[in-house]
Amino acid sequence: MSKLMNYLPPFYSEIKDFTELMSTEEVEVNALRAAIDRLLDDQFVMTASERSIKRREQMLGIQADPATESLEFRRLRLINRYSTKPPFTIRFLQERLNSLVGPGRATVDVDPRNFVLSIAADIDNASIFKEVEHTVRTTIPANLVYQQKTALTGRIGISEHITTRSIHRQMRLGTTWRLGVVPISEAGPEVIIK
Repeated sequence: MSKLMNYLPPFYSEIKDFTELMSTEEVEVNALRAAIDRLLDDQFVMTASERSIKRREQMLGIQADPATESLEFRRLRLINRYSTKPPFTIRFLQERLNSLVGPGRATVDVDPRNFVLSIAADIDNASIFKEVEHTVRTTIPANLVYQQKTALTGRIGISEHITTRSIHRQMRLGTTWRLGVVPISEAGPEVIIK
C-alpha cells in the first residue's frame, strides 16, 4: 500500500482506482523529493553536482578540463575563487596556498626592499600549479614582482644503452632490381653493445 493512502479517508483504500493512483503519484512525489534534495545540495559548493559545478565555473569564466581535473579539485578551485577577496596579507596568501597545495608544501617570502614576492612550492600537478598562479596574480599588489621557486622533492633516474643494426642494401645499379618489387634495403637484427 502506498504511503499517500494514509492521507486519504479510509474508505478510499477499498477503491482500486485510488490505490493505483496513489501508487503512481508516490513515484512522482519521490522523484520530486529527490530533485528538491539535489537542488538544496547544489546550493553549496562542497555538495554540488558536476552540473552545478560546471555552471559555477562558467559564471566565473573558468575553463575546466574534466578529463584531467577531478571533481574534488574543481570544488577546491571554486572555493578558492569565491574566498579570494581583499584585503590581502601575507598570512592570507599563505593560508590560501596551504588550502590549495597542502600544509607546509608552499612558503611565501617577501623582500620589501627589492619589492619581490617569492613562493617556493612543491607542486606536481599542473592544474594546481595554474590555480596557485591565478591566486598569486589576483592577490599580490601591483608594485611587487612575483618569483616562483619550484621545490620538488623527487629523484630522476637516467639509464642508457647502445644498440647497433646492420643494413644490407639490395638496390644496385645495372642489376635487375625493380622499384616496388624488391625492398631498397633490409635491416639486420638489433644487437645491444652496452
